[in-house]
Amino acid sequence: MYKFYKGKHRLTCKQCEFSWYRTLLKLLVYRRKLTSWEKFASRIGYMGAGFLIAAQWTVEPKLYILGFICVMIQTASRKQWNLVVLNINGLTAWIKHLINGL
Repeated sequence: MYKFYKGKHRLTCKQCEFSWYRTLLKLLVYRRKLTSWEKFASRIGYMGAGFLIAAQWTVEPKLYILGFICVMIQTASRKQWNLVVLNINGLTAWIKHLINGL
């Protein structure tokens, strides 16, 4: 008897419950709570962005290195691997600059 309905307690038909517009909107919306580690990594990333801004004014390699490491933690926690690779590239360039400056 219930095979035409959405469920045992929902007595509307399956076709009436389906709406392509509603399904499309559900696919477009991305809602997910951040874990405590992701929140912490986000704060570390903001601090790293601050180090990178300060490093542009002082051109101090140590600030660049610290900034890239902090931003890399944030991008790795969000699994944005393309940005992790870019941060590794910048990190190696500034480590090389620091070593050559000594």
